[in-house]
Amino acid sequence: MSKTYKGSISVSSRGVGYFSHPDFKEDVEIQPENINTAMHNDEVEIVIVPAPTTLLQETGKMPRVQGKVIKIIKRAKIQFIGTLNAYKDFFFLKPDDRRLYKDIFIHSSKAMGAKDGDKVQAQIVDWKDPSKGPEGKVIKILGKKGVHEVEMQSIILEKGFELDFPQEVEKDAHKILDDSKKDFDEEIKNRKDFRNVLTFTIDPSDAKDFDDALSFQKVSDELFQVGVHIADVSHFVKTAGIIDKEARRRGTSVYLVDRTIPMLPEILSNDLCSLKPDEDKLTFSAVFVINKNAEVKERWFGKTIIHSDKRFTYENAQEIIDSKNGEYFEELSTLNDIAKILTRKKLESGAIDFETDEVRFELDKDGKPLRVYRKERLDTHKLIEEFMLLANKEVAKFMTPEKKSVQNGAFVYRIHDLPDKEKIMNLSIFIKALGYELHSENGEVTAKDINNLLKQVDGKPEESLIKTAAVRAMAKAVYSTRNIGHFGLGFRYYTHFTSPIRRYPDLVVHRLLLRFLTKGKIEQGEMIKYEKLMEDCTDKEISAADAERTSVKYKQVEYMLSHIGKEFDATVSGVSEWGVYIEEIETKAEGMVRFKNMTDDMYNLDEKNYAVVGMKTKKKYSLGDKVRVKLTDADLDRRTLDFIFV
Repeated sequence: MSKTYKGSISVSSRGVGYFSHPDFKEDVEIQPENINTAMHNDEVEIVIVPAPTTLLQETGKMPRVQGKVIKIIKRAKIQFIGTLNAYKDFFFLKPDDRRLYKDIFIHSSKAMGAKDGDKVQAQIVDWKDPSKGPEGKVIKILGKKGVHEVEMQSIILEKGFELDFPQEVEKDAHKILDDSKKDFDEEIKNRKDFRNVLTFTIDPSDAKDFDDALSFQKVSDELFQVGVHIADVSHFVKTAGIIDKEARRRGTSVYLVDRTIPMLPEILSNDLCSLKPDEDKLTFSAVFVINKNAEVKERWFGKTIIHSDKRFTYENAQEIIDSKNGEYFEELSTLNDIAKILTRKKLESGAIDFETDEVRFELDKDGKPLRVYRKERLDTHKLIEEFMLLANKEVAKFMTPEKKSVQNGAFVYRIHDLPDKEKIMNLSIFIKALGYELHSENGEVTAKDINNLLKQVDGKPEESLIKTAAVRAMAKAVYSTRNIGHFGLGFRYYTHFTSPIRRYPDLVVHRLLLRFLTKGKIEQGEMIKYEKLMEDCTDKEISAADAERTSVKYKQVEYMLSHIGKEFDATVSGVSEWGVYIEEIETKAEGMVRFKNMTDDMYNLDEKNYAVVGMKTKKKYSLGDKVRVKLTDADLDRRTLDFIFV
């Protein structure tokens, strides 16, 4: 009997599977005829099979190891979003997720009255025969394809998140609000009172939940007390309660181009827990005595009560700092000076300066994009960021014993591993093709090496491209109970303490920190429980980031729909056997110039030099080249843009 292998499978839109296993250097490739109804991320069992001779004939080279799925152990997902196409008395659902390579067959009796062209959420109920498509049923009708609200809901549901909270969760949130009013005076007695210390928030102009505030007090000409006050969600949301279970299931808030899908009911996130101005609020705080050189002389962690004196936006706080005049100028200016020193020290100690552009949209009342613009990054953004990083770092340091013999108990960290050696070697080759150097020793690289590269490309046309490539070569930051430090930030200790309103790991950090401060007991086997929980939270975070990217991509393509025929300045962002990828400079929308539309010559891919070259003219398009292009097509369904070179 042939040896079998178990693991998860990745599936492309062409229905080709890729199975990774330690026994094989490369992923095992599984042809569509051998995939046996397996879907993306399913847990499967496979056997190795001989490679079809046709593969060798098509490619002219030896194909990778071939496999065949013999068993589906566990489905990763059975609910899909898509558009219904009617045919006689049944529908075919064309899934938004292109990795589901077959349409879902739905009989009209199982369509909940949905009509042709409707976007729906469907569930696969049966799929055993690989020669046929899966059978399904409609479980939710979203509305007509192309409508803004329908498309945004589609993205949320497709990525595994839910729009609304169950009724019992909302009911419990109201009860917590009512109970908090009764117990408030009693609770204050157990907390350090910061209500007479100057405190303010700095947030985006459209923010509704304020989860952090800064307090500032001058101790002497050289010393300042800075408090990082975080909404005390753990006081209201108890472990294993109805709301806690829902927050744990969601894992994170999700940010789309036009909305936030909160982790907690809005009565908590935007009201009870939110650090709104001119209101007494319960907080969990990290308080530092810090000098002008940004050196922490003292630190204290504990439960507090604050009263925010002012709600700043990033823009009006920046205006006060720049004009050297306005409400709390001295305090803002001092904090800004300290933040700049913290930034410098962070970079000197090995943090990587991966600042990249983010795009924002101005939408009309129907959600149609009127304008796409790049978000301006101000000093006030960095000010808040540096003090949040300081709190996160100091909490992690406090919770980690210096000696291995001392056991503080379970704790969760935000970790970032060293980059993969092979990816760094590939990045070095890629960088060299663009005329730059990345110093590395057999694929081992330091943060200093990465920063030297980033300095080389600063302000150059290919800066964005190289930063993106470098980010892709990095490991992903994840949550874990095992502390290995944070490579990207250059921190030995790091956690997430500052956003329990919108991140479940932060809520866990608050609970564990409180338990340690109050000398609570540590249960056996806790590390295993928390490690599994942190893996789940990491998965949710990845899905949320994917939802955000998808909503941005959708709006970029929708914006471009009204600009077909227009010319744009762009950068060559990639090359492939099908054509040249380009990124439009203003909107950062990515599209392709296909070889079939490059009619001035026959072009070949030069993989080694990351370029395409004309056979007769030797005309070359290389990564990072500035080009002028015309938009010829925008496909909202596929979220793709087609261009031609001008």
